[in-house]
Amino acid sequence: MVETGETLKSTRELSGVSLDEVSRDLGIPVLFLEQIEDGSIGSFEDIYELKKMILDYAKYLGLNTETIVNKFNEYMFEYTSKIPMDEIEKAVRDKMREHDDEDRIASPYTRAYPKEKTLPYILTAIGIIILVVLAVIWSVRQITINNTSTNVISYLKEE
Repeated sequence: MVETGETLKSTRELSGVSLDEVSRDLGIPVLFLEQIEDGSIGSFEDIYELKKMILDYAKYLGLNTETIVNKFNEYMFEYTSKIPMDEIEKAVRDKMREHDDEDRIASPYTRAYPKEKTLPYILTAIGIIILVVLAVIWSVRQITINNTSTNVISYLKEE
């Protein structure tokens, strides 16, 4: 990739074009152009976007785009063939998880309740039920005194 960058840089300098002019004409930031010329492509996230920038830059300078693209493809093949399969599989799984989360379709009337958040509600409901049962037992004990029911009639008879 360094060779390709040097070719682009030397051609640009020979033609007397500045990086600012190239940036303005192609709409590629100067920083990206500098990185391409230096051969440091590790900071680019999207390989296809990088390839398009290199292709556009080569066309702009009048270079043989087929040769530049072939060099880029060979470099990327060598670079990616050294990545262990475990890392590639992990990256694919991570990407699929992101994709699944983005593509989830839900009706605005349907709620998905996460399992881990239902436990506090269940515990609260059980606590309320226990309190209600205790309140009922307490009130029944208050009404019954020594196993005799107190009601209005028995209270009036005692007078």
